[in-house]
Amino acid sequence: MIVFGLFSVALVMSACLMLALPLFRHNRSDDLAERDELNKALYRQRLCELNAEIEEGVALEQDDLVSDLKQSLLDDVPVIDPGYSAGENGLGSPVRLFWSSAVVLMILSYGIYFSVGALPLVSHWQETRSSLNPLLEKLMSGQGESMTESELQDMVLGLRTRLYETPDDADGWLLLGRIALSGQDLQTGGDAMRKAYKLAPENADIRLGYAQALMMTQNKADQNEGRNVLMGLLRDEVVDLRIYSMLAFDAYRRQEYRAAIQYWHAMQQLIGTEDSRYLMLQRSIDNARSRLKEKTE
Repeated sequence: MIVFGLFSVALVMSACLMLALPLFRHNRSDDLAERDELNKALYRQRLCELNAEIEEGVALEQDDLVSDLKQSLLDDVPVIDPGYSAGENGLGSPVRLFWSSAVVLMILSYGIYFSVGALPLVSHWQETRSSLNPLLEKLMSGQGESMTESELQDMVLGLRTRLYETPDDADGWLLLGRIALSGQDLQTGGDAMRKAYKLAPENADIRLGYAQALMMTQNKADQNEGRNVLMGLLRDEVVDLRIYSMLAFDAYRRQEYRAAIQYWHAMQQLIGTEDSRYLMLQRSIDNARSRLKEKTE
């Protein structure tokens, strides 16, 4: 905002300077000099015409005609007031005109900007930048579920601004992707996960987040790529329930019920029978078995 303020002031001052140049460049002395030169030119021209007329015999009294011409020239010379002051009369009017025009220019410039400009959005953006760290602390402390939609949007805006300044922060892109995907912003989430994956393709968390973004799309090619990333994590012996969960739901969606049952069964083995999720997984397995039976009949 400080930079914008200084830039706008400099721009308005430049406009005022361009306004002042034509006002103060031309003064009364210039007008008198121009008028005097014009009268001299007219006098010489008329004098030549008189000489030509006399030679042709059209005019006879040369001295009288020249005297009349000189008198007409003197009559056209303006009378200068003895009390004339260049500071008061010569510059008084331009100064008043300049200041009145400058005030109108500033009122119009800032008035139009405040009316149709994006000052409220810029102010909100600045506030979001300053409140990003408290929002991140709230998210990391386990209070993410209590955050409002407005706070999540502010966090996304703040993260995007920070990542614009530090584009090589793979963890920052991963966090932005997770927040965007949780808010069903698949475009922002997918772009952020892809950026993180390019920066750190060997990071297991980033690979998992990238696969999640791909699996959430409706594009078959993206889904196949996401499936390959998940299978690569299994080959690297990465143990994470989310890998099995995404593979199980993907297999169930594609009606590959045997594969879905295998993945859910692997999840049961990882969490044990004491976990409350064990029964939920068992219901999913039973449902898949029922669908498989219907499919084979």
